[in-house]
Amino acid sequence: MRRYSNIVAAAAIALSSATGIAYAQAFPSRPITIVVPFPPGGSTDVVTRLLAKKMSENIGQPVVIENKPGGGGISGAVAVKNAAPNGYTLYVGHVGSLSVNLHMQKNLGYDPVKDFEPITTMHSFAQILMVPAASPAKTLQELVAYAKSKPGGLSYTSQGPGTTSQIQGEIMKRETGAPLVHIPMKGAAAAVTEVVAGRADMMFSSYISAAAFIRDGKLRLIGIGASTRSKLLPDLPTLAELGIQGVDFDQWFGILAPAKTPEAVVRKLNQEVTRAMHSPEVEKAVTQLVADVITSTPEEFAKRIAGDSERYGKIVRQLGLKFD
Repeated sequence: MRRYSNIVAAAAIALSSATGIAYAQAFPSRPITIVVPFPPGGSTDVVTRLLAKKMSENIGQPVVIENKPGGGGISGAVAVKNAAPNGYTLYVGHVGSLSVNLHMQKNLGYDPVKDFEPITTMHSFAQILMVPAASPAKTLQELVAYAKSKPGGLSYTSQGPGTTSQIQGEIMKRETGAPLVHIPMKGAAAAVTEVVAGRADMMFSSYISAAAFIRDGKLRLIGIGASTRSKLLPDLPTLAELGIQGVDFDQWFGILAPAKTPEAVVRKLNQEVTRAMHSPEVEKAVTQLVADVITSTPEEFAKRIAGDSERYGKIVRQLGLKFD
């Protein structure tokens, strides 16, 4: 009887594996939707649209972007968590939604590990401390002095609660003693707009999200939160050089599918996303946005999520951060 059961179990596994492989060979046979958890115009949206265009050309199927902003990535994560695990609905996760949020809020509505299948990382960048062109502060020292002299201190925007821009702002507040007030926004584009308009005093943002305003001289760059200077911005000092330690954060992004997506489909998606991201035109465009293409295997992506969760968990607890 036991032998018969083992044979039946083995046959079921073999059939399941064969079915998954057959499904992957036919995949994709219709449009794929990638959920971006931020509004159009921000860094995540810009790079994902570059990916979608090239990926669509390669696979011969439309790759559609659906923006679902809210909660620093929470709204988009919940939407994809509940989608059918067939590879046709994907999520752009990032260090905030996958490694930070769970340490700031108990009931996220999703589990970063159990509810998703990592496919590959996409790109990463370091965030830059920026102020409006009209700000009297031209250096970090002047910015800190300005904050201490202004009643109520200065305000800084972020792409949303739980994002590394909020963490960087709070570390700057702790390290310099500057009174800073956090203003969370729904995405990078909105955060940049508030600063450019003078309704907020500063922000930590990607170059991608603020590029047009930087080129037009509407934003002033103070320092970059990276371990080394950017090759495209060699005259911009790192914040560590300027005296703020611990803000050299790697703001990474990656593609995930709902849990229980067939492994063969995950491998196929990994292959296609990697191929598109490393195409000459996408790599060139990403590099010009002061970012790096960083694809990986699903296993490497899972390790990155876990490793950064441990790192940022400690930082969040030290700073006493919770969702605003």
